[in-house]
Amino acid sequence: MPTVLVVDDSLTDRRLICDLLRRQSDWKIEQAASGAEALARIRQSKPDVLVTDLQMPEMDGLELLNAIRQQELDVPVILITAYGSEALAAEALRRGAASYVPKTQVAFKLLDTMEEVLARARAGRIQQRLLQCLNRCEFTFLLENDPTLFDPLIDLVQQMVAAVQLCGFNGRLQIGVALKEALRNALFHGNLEISAHLKVRAWDKLFQDKDYSLLNERRQQEPYRHRKIYVDVRITPEEARFVVRDEGPGFNVAALAKPMDPWTTDWEGGRGLALMHAFMDEVIFNEKGNEVTMIKRREPRSDGKQLSGASGLP
Repeated sequence: MPTVLVVDDSLTDRRLICDLLRRQSDWKIEQAASGAEALARIRQSKPDVLVTDLQMPEMDGLELLNAIRQQELDVPVILITAYGSEALAAEALRRGAASYVPKTQVAFKLLDTMEEVLARARAGRIQQRLLQCLNRCEFTFLLENDPTLFDPLIDLVQQMVAAVQLCGFNGRLQIGVALKEALRNALFHGNLEISAHLKVRAWDKLFQDKDYSLLNERRQQEPYRHRKIYVDVRITPEEARFVVRDEGPGFNVAALAKPMDPWTTDWEGGRGLALMHAFMDEVIFNEKGNEVTMIKRREPRSDGKQLSGASGLP
C-alpha cells in the first residue's frame, strides 16, 4: 500500500486533503504541519509521495524541496499551488518537484497526479544493472493513436537515461512527465484534433472509468484514423533529445501564451506546456506547430560536479 505524506501548516487544509485522499484511495495517509516535521518523518519512514503546500511559514514548499534534494532523500514532491504563486511553482519544478496541482483542482487532479508520479518513480528503478553498460542510444517509434503505448515508451526512455547517468532520480521523473505531456498533446490536440475541454473529458474517461468509447469513436473517423505519432529519441551521457511529431494541422506557435501565465496553469493543455518548459532545458516547436523538440542536458550534482558512477542511479 503506497504512503503519502501531506504537508501543510493549515490544519483545515491538511485535513481536507487527507479526507479527500482517504475517500478516493486506499493509500496510507500521513501528515506534517511544517517542513521541518516533514523532513523528520521522511528520514524515519520514507513515504512514496510527498504532497506539500507551496506557501508555508518558516520553511515553505520550495525550501522543503531544496532540503529533500540536498539530503538525497529521493521522494517525489507534488506541489499544491495557489493563484499568484506561478513563478514560485515554475522555480520549484526546475529544482526537482515532480509535478504540481493548482489548489482549485485538488479534488479532481491530485490523486491522478500522485498515481502518475508514483508510476514514473517505480519504472525508473527497473533493470539498472543491465543498462549500466549502455553509453548511447537512438531509436524512432511510429505510434498508432493508442495511449496505452505511452507508458511503455516512457519506461524505456527512463531506463536509457538512467543507464547513461544523464541525471538523477528527479530528473528522470521530470523527463517522463514532460514526454507524456508531449505525447498526449500529439494524440489529442494533434492527430485527433480534440479541444482542450474534450481532452480532459477523454483522458478522465480513459483512466478513471476505463471507457475508451470517446477515443475509439474519434480514431475510427476520417481524416484521423490513419494518422501516426513520430517519436525520435537520442540519448547520450551529455544530453537527451526528444522529437515528437503528429500529423495534425498544428497550431499558431506565435500566439502561444507564456508557459506559466496564470490562466494557462488552470487550462489542461497549458499546464502540460508549463511542465514541458519547466522540466526540459529547451522546448522548440516547428513553424507548423505539429512537432516539438525537447532537450534535457546533463545534470550537475548539488556539489557542482557532474553525475558519475553510482551517484546517478536511484
